[in-house]
Amino acid sequence: MVEEQDKLLPIANIGRIMKRILPRNAKISKEAKETVQECVSEFISFVTSEASDKCHKENRKTVNGDDICWALSTLGFDNFSDIMLRYLQKFREFERQKAEQNKASSSEERGEVTSNGFGLQPVASASLEFGILEKGGSSSAKQK
Repeated sequence: MVEEQDKLLPIANIGRIMKRILPRNAKISKEAKETVQECVSEFISFVTSEASDKCHKENRKTVNGDDICWALSTLGFDNFSDIMLRYLQKFREFERQKAEQNKASSSEERGEVTSNGFGLQPVASASLEFGILEKGGSSSAKQK
C-alpha cells in the first residue's frame, strides 16, 4: 500500500516555489505549505488521469506532453494548455539542438567532415524558462 505522503510532491519543493512569488520577508506557515501540497498533487493527478484515459482509449501505454496539454484543455484549463504547448515546443527544439550538437561533436572527434567541408556550426542553445501565472491569466517568466 502506498503511503499518502508518497503521493504528494515534496513539501520542501512546494515551499521553494511559494517563496519565489512572495516578497523576501514573507513567511509561509506549515499549514499553508501542506494545503498547497495537497491541492497541487490532486491537480496533477486529475490532469494525468484524464490524459491516461485518452491513451487507454487509443491503445497507447505512454502518456506524453501532448496528452497532458490535451487534458488541460479538455478540463477547461485552456490558458495552462496554451502555455504548456509553447513550453513543450521550446523544450523539443532545445532537445533537437542538443542532439545536433552532440552529433556534431561526435563527428568532429572522429575526424568526419560534413558536406560543406568545414564541419557543423555550433547551434545556439535555447533558453528554457517556466512562467508564473499571474492574476488575470497572463504569464511572466521569473529568472533565478
